Amino acid sequence: MRILITGANRGLGLALSQAGAERGHQILAGVRDLQTSTERLMQSEVYKSISLLPLDVTDEESVSSAANAVKENFGTIDVIINNAGVLLERDKQIEDLDLDQVKVTFDVNFFGPIKVVKHFLPLLMMGDRSSIINISSESGSMSNAFGGDYAYASSKTALNMFTLQLNQYVKNKNINVYSVHPGWIKTDMGGDRAPGNPIDTAKGIFDIIEGKREIGSSNVFITYEGQPMPL
Repeated sequence: MRILITGANRGLGLALSQAGAERGHQILAGVRDLQTSTERLMQSEVYKSISLLPLDVTDEESVSSAANAVKENFGTIDVIINNAGVLLERDKQIEDLDLDQVKVTFDVNFFGPIKVVKHFLPLLMMGDRSSIINISSESGSMSNAFGGDYAYASSKTALNMFTLQLNQYVKNKNINVYSVHPGWIKTDMGGDRAPGNPIDTAKGIFDIIEGKREIGSSNVFITYEGQPMPL
C-alpha cells in the first residue's frame, strides 16, 4: 500500500514510517523540513521504500502542493495517517492560558488533518481498500475529561468529531476512518517517563490498516490495538 504519514520525521511518525516500510509499504513521509528529516528517515535499512514529501499541515498551499505532487508522481494513495501534532500549554490553568498557543494547537491538531483530508481524499478514493487514521488521544474523550491540558484535549475532541463526521461521509466508499489513541509512549511529546514504545504502537496501527484486527463497525475511536475508546 502507498501510505501518507504527516509529521513523519520524529516520534510516532518516524516509527510509523519505519514500521510501514519494513512491512513492504511505500511510505510518503510528510515533513516540514527536508534537510533535518533526511538523516532520521534515511538511516533505516528500508529507506528505499520511504519518499520524503514537503508538507506543512498549517499551510493549506503546502498541503495542496503536496497532493498535486503525489498525484503527478504516484497517481493514488491507499492510506492517510494524520499524525502531526503538538502539545502546548501543558499543565496551564485556564486563567493562565496563552490563547495564541491554543490557536496554534488547533491549527496543527485539528485544522491540519482537515486540510490533509480535503486535498488528499480524491487520491484516496481511487483505491479499493483505503483507510484514514487520525492520531488522537484519550484526553480527547469527553466522558473522561480531567480538567487540564485544555488546548490539547479540546483539539483532540474536535478531531474525534471530525473523524465521526468523515466516517459518515465515506461509509459507502470502502474507506475505514478511525481516531486512534496511541497510548502514552516515549517521544518528545510523551516524555521519558512514558511506559510505551512508539514502535509497538506503530505495529498495532499497521495491524489495523492491514485488517489484522477485528474492529466493530460502530467503533470509530479506538486504541492502537483496536479496542473501543469512550467518546
